[in-house]
Amino acid sequence: MAPGGPGYRRMSFALFLAGVATFALLYSTQALLPLVSGEFGAAASDASWTVSAATGALALFVLPMSALSERFGRRTVMTASLAVAATVGLLVPFAPSLGTLIALRAVQGAALAGLPASATAYLAEEVRPKALITAIGLFVAGNSVGGMSGRVITGWVAQEWGWRAAVAVIGVLAVGCAVAFRLLLPAPRHFRTGSLRPRVLARTVRTHLTNPLLRRLYAIGALFMTVFGGVYTVIGYRLTEAPFGLPQGIVGSVFLVYLVGTVSASTAGRLVARLGRRGALYLAGGTTTAGLLLSLSDTLALVLLGLVLITAGFFAGHAVASSAVSHTAKEGRAQASALYQSAYYIGSSAGSTLGAVAFHAGGWSGTVGMGLLAVLGVVTVTVMGSRAARSVRVAAAA
Repeated sequence: MAPGGPGYRRMSFALFLAGVATFALLYSTQALLPLVSGEFGAAASDASWTVSAATGALALFVLPMSALSERFGRRTVMTASLAVAATVGLLVPFAPSLGTLIALRAVQGAALAGLPASATAYLAEEVRPKALITAIGLFVAGNSVGGMSGRVITGWVAQEWGWRAAVAVIGVLAVGCAVAFRLLLPAPRHFRTGSLRPRVLARTVRTHLTNPLLRRLYAIGALFMTVFGGVYTVIGYRLTEAPFGLPQGIVGSVFLVYLVGTVSASTAGRLVARLGRRGALYLAGGTTTAGLLLSLSDTLALVLLGLVLITAGFFAGHAVASSAVSHTAKEGRAQASALYQSAYYIGSSAGSTLGAVAFHAGGWSGTVGMGLLAVLGVVTVTVMGSRAARSVRVAAAA
């Protein structure tokens, strides 16, 4: 499928909507954590489990769900995943306790697991190779719009009617996205049914995990998401406390900086064409680092600029790494993408929890310190990739 055609446009918009629904549902409680803490009398580290449970369950179930997509088809699994997650989203507002809320969020994350890996595998099969990174960038851009709109909407709705009404609105939004997705997404033309036999699946997974390049890409995705998950889990607490003391609606509007992620993700293809994959990753890591350091300021404008840079760096790095996984894997693409998504959401779950723990122990500087360590990990892994590539070139020349 080539860019510019009606099928490509329908596919891009359908997957964009899927990305919107995925991130809006997955992080629907993140901007509301101070309110959740207040209602249930919970500490930030406890309330953060409403985010960590969803992302952790997604990480655990993404590989089995990718196997189902090999047997039953990408479109079928993605549609079912969105439908179940949106339905659970309509139940979340009625959670009577924090424990029940966390359990529902875990179910929601498990349901959403069928979407990310299946989407990238679908694109790898249906889109021409030269257009793949752009197509995946648009899907990631949908993630950023979903993350932004979910948090902005919940912030303002919660300010007037409470966090339960806010998550109910996200559930209704997700239902609409799910219906439009199913109506718009073209039927796959190049899908070939795979095997559900555990031995075949285990062999495919082992092949991917023994590929050094794929292992590095998985680590990069996890580390970038550790930074992002930690920062955006804690930022609501920081901005509602002194010296800022912002109301919930304004805190939700801060997530408009996700629009920067929409731009950086959708332009990742041009970035790689100009700098190469590793050059783009270095730039993304440097941009994220600059944002973390700026966010230490007690001046609101500098904090917001820091969030802009963190968001731009994260989404660019994620788009580059995820598209590289689809390009590198020649067989078992759904499993290769599933392993990346698993690592990515493990990073999100770890970042949400560690970021909250670091904030409780050392304030915002503790969360920033955790983020800087994760970015250092990204740079270290990328340097290892550069050295490995240089060794291959030297060996080939010899």
